[in-house]
Amino acid sequence: MLSVKHLLGIKHLKKEDVALILRTADTFLDVINRPIKKVPSLRDLTIVNLFFENSTRTRLSFELAEKRLSADVLNFTASSSSVSKGETLVDTVNNILSMKVDMVVMRHPQAGAAQFLANRVNSVIVNAGDGAHEHPTQALLDAFSIRRKLGDVEGKKVVIVGDILHSRVALSNIYCLQLLGAEVAVCGPPTLLPKYISSLGVKVFTNLVDALQWCDVANMLRIQLERQDTRYFPSLREYTALYGLDTSLLDSLQKEIVIMHPGPINRGIEISSAIADGRSSIILDQVENGVAVRMAVLYLLAGRTPEI
Repeated sequence: MLSVKHLLGIKHLKKEDVALILRTADTFLDVINRPIKKVPSLRDLTIVNLFFENSTRTRLSFELAEKRLSADVLNFTASSSSVSKGETLVDTVNNILSMKVDMVVMRHPQAGAAQFLANRVNSVIVNAGDGAHEHPTQALLDAFSIRRKLGDVEGKKVVIVGDILHSRVALSNIYCLQLLGAEVAVCGPPTLLPKYISSLGVKVFTNLVDALQWCDVANMLRIQLERQDTRYFPSLREYTALYGLDTSLLDSLQKEIVIMHPGPINRGIEISSAIADGRSSIILDQVENGVAVRMAVLYLLAGRTPEI
């Protein structure tokens, strides 16, 4: 059993919790590759996907995970709800819970929203991303993908490249990978590296070639223009010239590294199409693994034992 009632962030998990989630995800990955991809594990539960921010991959992945577990699923979009009329977050969720909903999966643009909700409503809360704070299931599926590809996470060198300042994926990945014994580095323009970043025990690179020479795995992040209120670099063209990954740069390393990306990909900016679709990339594996990991998270938070 997990040591937590909610999944609010990797920061709240123990190493044993992460290990249990990944072991359980192994089993569910086998399930979703069977001819019959559904199990009745959560057929007595109702789960609401509460998304106050646009999402494609995460929302679809959670919804598919819930349906693979036979849960009843409700989807909520803030733009077409009473939230647009001024209703508070807590009132909205309490109204939903009064319909006998058991679990809430929430994405919100404000950091700390999942914790705020968990303190005020009587339900299991799963954080599907809160502002630029955390995205725990993305970090878990990234760790799971590295483990599936390389056999283990411990001892591996992983560099996270790009817009670290505005990324919830970066923070969750740092916590998760360090918990599992990986060495973690970040790389990007100095303006996109938080001032506190070195206090998290990560290596800091501002030169992409140096970072790639160091690492076993490179996780390429997109530039999050929607969260930027000012210019952090002269132009996207210049960013791509200094921090974009293409075939010539990858070939120059004279070693094999694993390429990851949490999506959505801005092809031709942080990563070229040839790399995204190439043999070093496990980007589509991440998408598939995300369903299995989210199935594991929902299953374990529902209080089910690891034996499926």
